[in-house]
Amino acid sequence: MRDQSSVVAPVARWRAAFVMAFVTQLLVKIALAATLAPFSDEAFYWQESRHLAWGYSDLPPLTAWLIRLGETVAGHGLLGMRWPFLLLGAALPWIVVRFAREAFDVRVGWQAGLLCLALPLAGTLGVLALPDVPLTVAIMLAVLALQRVAATDRRRDWLLLGVALAFAWLTHYRAAMPMLVGLGFLTFAPRGRALWRRGGLWLALAVASLGLIPLLVSNWQQRGAGVAFQLVDRNPWQFHTSALVQPLEQALACTPVLYALLLWAAWQAWRRRRAGAPWDVTAFVAVGFLGLYFVLGLFADDLRFRAHWPLPGYLPLLAVLPALLWTERATRGARRCLMLGLGVAVLGQALGLGYLALAATPGGATRLAGWKAFPYAFVGWREAALQVDTAHLGDTAVVADNFALAAELDFALGGTRPVYSLGSPLNIKHGRAPQLAIWHRDEAGLRAAHAGQPMLLVVEETAQSERERLAWQGTLCRRIDAPQPAGRLDLYDGRKRFAFYRGQVPPVAPSTGPASPAERGACPLWRAAHAADTAR
Repeated sequence: MRDQSSVVAPVARWRAAFVMAFVTQLLVKIALAATLAPFSDEAFYWQESRHLAWGYSDLPPLTAWLIRLGETVAGHGLLGMRWPFLLLGAALPWIVVRFAREAFDVRVGWQAGLLCLALPLAGTLGVLALPDVPLTVAIMLAVLALQRVAATDRRRDWLLLGVALAFAWLTHYRAAMPMLVGLGFLTFAPRGRALWRRGGLWLALAVASLGLIPLLVSNWQQRGAGVAFQLVDRNPWQFHTSALVQPLEQALACTPVLYALLLWAAWQAWRRRRAGAPWDVTAFVAVGFLGLYFVLGLFADDLRFRAHWPLPGYLPLLAVLPALLWTERATRGARRCLMLGLGVAVLGQALGLGYLALAATPGGATRLAGWKAFPYAFVGWREAALQVDTAHLGDTAVVADNFALAAELDFALGGTRPVYSLGSPLNIKHGRAPQLAIWHRDEAGLRAAHAGQPMLLVVEETAQSERERLAWQGTLCRRIDAPQPAGRLDLYDGRKRFAFYRGQVPPVAPSTGPASPAERGACPLWRAAHAADTAR
């Protein structure tokens, strides 16, 4: 009786710790999701949800479909947009628990779930309506299904594998990565090679291919705009030494102690991969994701945030760590090391959520104004939208100088009137220019609907680097006739600046090419932005 209680009691304590941490974290995430202003990309995904389609110039359709579902059920607003992603993010640690329980035992399951809640990349998932939420959940479901089919060959598990991969394809082009990792397992692992002879594999691949249909249709309709952006436009495909700091970025994203433990766990799993379950699946998934993304990062896009890319590779390792460090044969030092990693990760998680909490309030964002970590993408939109909303617009066309500002204004105005975007270099850089053209929300659409009519132009003067924005702002007088200043917003010690101008929509397309010094000097929009930069 004593031996039984000594086994059951620790499991019960780990379960209670997981449930308490899960509920606490979920409540914090709900509060943040209900108050944090939309991230600029997030607002554009909301615009996509207002124009349901097979896909878009930046992404497959699932993110927009989920946002549309959220607002259909709960109405327009922050929680209306985000609640489906909150649910998916909340499901991830439970999937990790299930994976760890099936791979090892019940105790390891709850411990792995706690580590998932603590891992900053995973614990914050769902606060924002971003494609990485359904993508990560779909990949982890596929890993769980792969573990099962390698052991049992049940049809329902093959179906789960196919459905999970289909949802990954519906979410992002990075669904190609789990396909490559799975191919590595099927090619090089003994248990993986045995799966080629099972009919379930071909069933799973057939189901997974259904997720490619919207992607193929949308690229056919848009003449390959999505594939061109993801594979060509955003990636230089040249080696850049700056990408060698990726391990440092990952250490900061995972917290240093936990990152070191995860790499050690990956090495241990790789050493044991020939022993079969569960080491082979874990080893190929972890080493595949971490290794392939590191190599890809040496040549791919280095301008956008990508620390979250390898997250699916860490998740199965969260089961390996307690399985190795919290056993009867484990030393006290090993257990302390695991608890240290958990504790530092919890601290990192608290700092991450605290940062978002500061970004969610004007006072908190003000305190961050002097730091490099200023939450630029989350602040200023509400104030700019309020000034637009209180202007007496009538039949005046509302125009933003870039796609992100247009999306934020559109969201804040609830889609009550079209918001157009000028042809900013940012639109091309982020792959949104083709989509704006399809919606007739670009400059050509503006002229077609409102040529010669009054317009209110909102210029985000701090949207680009100083060199880039002065070059862009020097061309703005070509894009509005007879501009007259209509107000300014200088927020957070000048970290966020908006200028408002009234004028008329030009009847013809503006000339291309950079503005000459004389043209810049004669443009009041450029002079105002330059004066604001000089004053800082």
